[in-house]
Amino acid sequence: MENANTIDTAAESTELTADVPSKSAIPTAELEQLTTDIISAIKTVYDPEIPCDIYELGLIYKVDIEDDRSINIDMTLTAPGCPVAGEMPGWVENAVASVAGVGPVNVDMVFDPPWTPDRMSDEAKVALNWY
Repeated sequence: MENANTIDTAAESTELTADVPSKSAIPTAELEQLTTDIISAIKTVYDPEIPCDIYELGLIYKVDIEDDRSINIDMTLTAPGCPVAGEMPGWVENAVASVAGVGPVNVDMVFDPPWTPDRMSDEAKVALNWY
């Protein structure tokens, strides 16, 4: 993953942030647009059991944007036994692959660290009446 541009998230409702190496093959303006478009695409994917998108739920742990514009995503589920565990990574892959300018998309399911409600954004907490 040399020269990867990483959008990373931490617990406690923090936004995804870009970790951009000093020398990226992708121009800054294009990288910012890709980042915005990728996040927007991810926000179209909803957990069917929870009326909130997976980005705001905090299920996306990391998005790497490689210099060749390939995308590697680490995501999790609210629970390992989620009924759509086998389908949701494909939904994320398809959503991100629809973004103009991205190359191949790979989505990996991870369970470390485990998801907790602390990862939800304030928007998700309001939508779910968790405050």
